Amino acid sequence: MKKKVESLVIKGVEYVPKDSLPEMAIRDGQDFVLVRSRDSGVHAGYLAEKNGTEVVLNDSIRIWLWKGAATLSQLAMDGPKDPGGCKFGVPLPEITVMGACEIIPCSDDARKIIEGVKSWKR
Repeated sequence: MKKKVESLVIKGVEYVPKDSLPEMAIRDGQDFVLVRSRDSGVHAGYLAEKNGTEVVLNDSIRIWLWKGAATLSQLAMDGPKDPGGCKFGVPLPEITVMGACEIIPCSDDARKIIEGVKSWKR
């Protein structure tokens, strides 16, 4: 009986099989990402450009409040587990985010959930 290797450590670096990683969200060569900004909060969208700390996103959604994920990292991999409790802004065709301090690629599963959250409006 063959034993499946779940990970391998070489010189202190852990490697995992490629098929064990989540499928990442990409459209027309643009990664779907979460961007944390120092001044404007968190945004989700397709990364069109990055120049220093200036980031341009296409089809952007402002993430005002999320429920069902402990961190942005979990939100990027799993999406919110409580989409109805989230407050996400209306989608914008394009936004330039200044002062980006974190860009996190999202899994395709997370993207589907994030894009499916009903826009929060007043």
